[in-house]
Amino acid sequence: MGVQMRTLIVEDQRVLANALCRGLRREGIAVDVAYDGRTGLAIAIANPYDVVVLDRDLPRLHGDDVCRELAGGPTRILMLTAAGEVSDRVDGLNLGADDYLAKPFAFEELLARVWALARRTTRALPPVLQRHDVSLDPGRHLVTRRGRRVDLSPKEFAVLRVLMASVGAVVPVEMLLDRVWDDQVDPSTNAVRVTIGTLRRHLGEPPVIETVHGVGYRM
Repeated sequence: MGVQMRTLIVEDQRVLANALCRGLRREGIAVDVAYDGRTGLAIAIANPYDVVVLDRDLPRLHGDDVCRELAGGPTRILMLTAAGEVSDRVDGLNLGADDYLAKPFAFEELLARVWALARRTTRALPPVLQRHDVSLDPGRHLVTRRGRRVDLSPKEFAVLRVLMASVGAVVPVEMLLDRVWDDQVDPSTNAVRVTIGTLRRHLGEPPVIETVHGVGYRM
């Protein structure tokens, strides 16, 4: 879990889709949702997702057709289906899906598969990120500064992870919105600035996050 991730869930069972959204957001993952195939495909084409969790049996446009359109691109596809036969899994993978999960499933397994797919889309990072005197362990969801534990909210943790993974490069505000938030956040809001402010307070002195005016932030 070395990188922050943006995920799209395309699932017509709204109770399930909304439960997955809540669960993934608790893990610091930015999540968007669509309840039919046509809307899901349009959103997936318009936005840079790391992983699409795609139900196979969708209204308006079948999940197989959505998968065919997205296959071969940078986005990884985890296909969900109520059919768990081997032939169904083979069909899904042959359509271009990167992984396949039969319903019902445990949320912990879906989460592990989503993170595994996300790791394939990005360069490898060390298991523990280190910048100045700040350490971030994604696997243990642990941040320390000079050996002292720093308790962060999921959004603060996710922002810090993106900044540390950039290894001193400036991270534009737009990139933070893409990687940490989702389409429910208005880009004109001050969500990033507020989160950076609370993150700085939690990390303490001396400050390690620099504002690059008109562009973004770097660490």
